Amino acid sequence: VTLDLVRRAERAGYQALAVTVDTPVLGKRENDVRNQFALPSHLTMGNFADHKEVGSGSDGPGGNSSGLASYVAAQIDPSLTWDTIRWLKTVTSLPIVLKGIMSPADAILAVNVGADGIWVSNHGARQLDTAPATIEVLPGIVKAVRGATGVGASGSSKRNKCHIYLDGGVNRGTDVFKALALGADAVFIGRPVLWGMAHSGEGGVRHVLQLLQNEFEMAMRLAG
Repeated sequence: VTLDLVRRAERAGYQALAVTVDTPVLGKRENDVRNQFALPSHLTMGNFADHKEVGSGSDGPGGNSSGLASYVAAQIDPSLTWDTIRWLKTVTSLPIVLKGIMSPADAILAVNVGADGIWVSNHGARQLDTAPATIEVLPGIVKAVRGATGVGASGSSKRNKCHIYLDGGVNRGTDVFKALALGADAVFIGRPVLWGMAHSGEGGVRHVLQLLQNEFEMAMRLAG
């Protein structure tokens, strides 16, 4: 199944693969359980449609009573290891970004297995609500990755650079500014964009992104 998804991504022209590495099980999604949001029996998970060994619809693992999150969790192989990442590097030439790295020690291990990018993420605290904020762990991870790759503050390197991305709590342009100042190469934005889309569709998304850009530019000017 994994190899099939990789090939589909390659054929579709994707330029990188992101692998979530810290969710052997899904966190407790209380709202999902409360509203009993389940995959209707006449629908299937599109990514698994051609793989009969994987359940589909609410008749599969999880069932109607457990909510959609439980069903999705039942499709995830919890046995992912660093060897899995090494194998993935052998079957595709696409850059591999590992999402869910939250410690310098794991960041070094990620570099050592050949990760092209590290995505500092606590999944918006939906997985573990007491996880540290990503902005708090970012400086230590940046320092560790620079040491492991020989990348200095100037960006020069003796080895291929491992890019560092961040999400979580990026709600204002000033949040983008702080993350980049602390060493991130880029940030990802989730909920604010979804809020804009829920309110005004594509126009709402464009408005949110424009607000963030304006705030970011102002922060850069004011910070000199």
